[in-house]
Amino acid sequence: MSARFNLMKENAEVYATLGKLDTLGRESSIPKDLQELIKIYASSLNHCAFCIDMHTKEALENGETVQRVMGVNAWREAPFYTDKERVVLELVEEVTFIHQHGVSDAVYTELEKHYGEKEIGELYLLIATINAYNRLGVMSRLQPKVDK
Repeated sequence: MSARFNLMKENAEVYATLGKLDTLGRESSIPKDLQELIKIYASSLNHCAFCIDMHTKEALENGETVQRVMGVNAWREAPFYTDKERVVLELVEEVTFIHQHGVSDAVYTELEKHYGEKEIGELYLLIATINAYNRLGVMSRLQPKVDK
């Protein structure tokens, strides 16, 4: 499968604007390891090979364990995520598939046990931004480089 177009080249202003949102998310109070798990999980749900590749590499470079990176798709069954991380991963799923039933009251109530309103807003921004990146990547068939 080959790429359809180069978003960064053909729509640089749009891509730069999305990059500003990404920067806000990266500079948020949400821990970097959780930010990468959010990005890996959403990218997996959206089938964005480019983003899965990029964010798994970034997570590993930043000290995340292979076990947690590889296990994120089975977070409900895996014993190596905290309750605080689990509710975020559930939120990622609900936001990514928001057309099914929105964000449930149960997930929001659980979020409030672990995060304040500012942090919840930061989580929303992180999840919305990676979903936008994923959709652009999938639509344009953005491909990761093959490692040698």
